[in-house]
Amino acid sequence: MNILETDGERLLVAVRTLLERKGIVSTAEVMERMAITDAASPGQGARMVARAWVDPKYRDLMLEDGAKAAEALGIPMRGMPPLGVLENTAEVHNLVVCTLCSCYPRAVLGYPPFWYKSAAFRARAIRDPRELLASEWKTVVPDTIKLRVVDSTADYRWMVLPMRPPGTDGWDEARLTAIVREGDMIGVTVPAV
Repeated sequence: MNILETDGERLLVAVRTLLERKGIVSTAEVMERMAITDAASPGQGARMVARAWVDPKYRDLMLEDGAKAAEALGIPMRGMPPLGVLENTAEVHNLVVCTLCSCYPRAVLGYPPFWYKSAAFRARAIRDPRELLASEWKTVVPDTIKLRVVDSTADYRWMVLPMRPPGTDGWDEARLTAIVREGDMIGVTVPAV
């Protein structure tokens, strides 16, 4: 036994060994899933958003089943919780928060930003979302627009399909992908040209 191993590391090895012996999952499958998760980034979600902006059929698929839409672009979703997609419109602005911890659609957005996991963000997002967006991100959601706060959970993850910014007609998918930021897909910011 390696003296530098922690109790947690030994427990992890024991659980992996047990799962493999029972034929539930192999070490190779665990390592593959870890590599997929580590490779995920907001760029993957941005590709989904850009495709939805230029392809109405893809947009419909994305709003119906986010996981199938992700897989259609080669983003692996096996073993992940379902992915819901909330569409921002001229009438509704969506903000995603995980009130209990940091549930986040990692397969399409990568690891959550540090502030997303903070108790302060989670509390303020529920208590006064308009003030939070305006003061922290300079995103002003007028009172005439419904601001909907949606809780991402361990059982169901959410991302936002932001509105396509004016002045982007005729842009190709690559150019559109480049303007979509992580915050746009959580609802704290909106895409800008």
